[in-house]
Amino acid sequence: MIEQQQKLVLSPYMEIYELVIPKDNLLRQIKELVDFSFIYDELLANYCLDNGRNAVPPIRMFKYLLLKSIYDLSDVDVVERSKYDMSFKYFLDMAPEDEVIIRSYLYGNARSNDDLCSKS
Repeated sequence: MIEQQQKLVLSPYMEIYELVIPKDNLLRQIKELVDFSFIYDELLANYCLDNGRNAVPPIRMFKYLLLKSIYDLSDVDVVERSKYDMSFKYFLDMAPEDEVIIRSYLYGNARSNDDLCSKS
């Protein structure tokens, strides 16, 4: 099941991102310049809107794959790094105290990742 609306992240710790992530950080610039909402439109037909468990937000999954590509990381490494790298959490629209995804969620997308890359 896909949620039609993204959740608003409310955390008393969100201001830490402004302090620790420089304005010229690559991930900050990408986040500010790119509107990732097109991903929902592309995937809407693949998810049920009213039945099933809630999925990991597709935009977050896409951003994990983007982080893997930008930094040349494995599934395990990108999930591990997103536990402590504040720029990763900021880019993934996560509160600093949020838990990261289970790394096996990225394994299931391995075939899809290849398909996505080959369509360019």
